[in-house]
Formats: sequence, structure tokens, C-alpha cells
Amino acid sequence: MIRVLIADDQELVRGGLAALLSLESDIKVVAEVGRGDLVAAAAEEHRPDVVLLDIEMPGMSGLEVAERLRGHRVVIVTTFGRPGYLRRALDAGAAGFVVKDAPAAELAGAVRRVMAGERVIDPKLATSAREVGPSPLTPREREVLRAAGDGSTVADIAAGLFLTEGTVRNYLSSAIGKTGARNRAEAVHVALSRGWL
Repeated sequence: MIRVLIADDQELVRGGLAALLSLESDIKVVAEVGRGDLVAAAAEEHRPDVVLLDIEMPGMSGLEVAERLRGHRVVIVTTFGRPGYLRRALDAGAAGFVVKDAPAAELAGAVRRVMAGERVIDPKLATSAREVGPSPLTPREREVLRAAGDGSTVADIAAGLFLTEGTVRNYLSSAIGKTGARNRAEAVHVALSRGWL
């Protein structure tokens, strides 16, 4: 019996995944959580064989959780099939990456394959990730772009990140160039759509 923990902040999705996997004779859902910061404790308590993680959750993202759960079999199950997310998930040690619009049988198959030691990646997303390539942004450029995403002024970003306004402008300029954008709003959009933020 393959023991599975499901972490997704949307209760309907989490319950749906649990119901679908529970129909499989060799899979048992042993825990469900709705926040990323609750996963480690649930994993410690329930000892799952495979952990299914959504990317965007309150408390801690699925990518951050995957990093903390190195050594566990982790499968990212997400709506956000972005190439940058795939690359970051694999770098964090995830054994699989499946998009939520995949057929239910594919998810159960992914759980079994990961349990058998295989790596499972959505084929369309793998192709897209090869085409897009790795993120060209430095960690600091990502941080500044993320802060710019809500329309904050350069002065607000500088104060929030403890940088000078000139430094913020330099990071924004560099990020705009690297994303091929015309302005910072477009750079944020490009970086988000590719999973770089």
C-alpha cells in the first residue's frame, strides 16, 4: 500500500485528489493539509511514501516545502505548468511534476512510478522548459521584481528591501533587459508566466 500525503490550499481540489486516489486499491491517502507550513509536521506524523504538493499555498510554497523534504518522494501537482517552476521543483529535489488537468489515471500512475524510483515529468512541460531555458535572473533581481509586482514605487521597494533607490533601479533595469521586456510591469509578467518568480 502506497501511503500519500496531499497538500493543497483549495479544499475542493484537495478532497477531489484524495477521493480519486482512494479509488486505487494500492494507494491510501493518510493525510491532507491546506498550508505549506503544515506539511513537515504532517509528514513526520503520518510517514507518507509520497507527498503531493501544490505550488502556491499559504504559509510556505510547495517549492519551499519540497526543498525542506529532500529525501522524501515529492510530486508537485499544480495548475501552474510553468517551465521555471519545473526547473525549480527539480532543483528542490522533487521526483515528479504533474499538471492538475492531467487525467486521474495519470496521477495515480505518477504516484506508482515515483514510488518505484522513477522521475515523472509532464512531457509538454518538459519540452517547454527546454525551449525557455533556465531563469536568467539573479536571486536579488527576482526579489526586486517580486516587490515591484504590486506597483510599488522604487522608493518603497528600496525601503522594503533595505537597498538604495539607485540599486533598485539597477536591478530593475537588469531584469527588464534579461526578460526582453519594455518596462518593469512587463518584466514581472514575463517572469511570472515563465515561473521565474
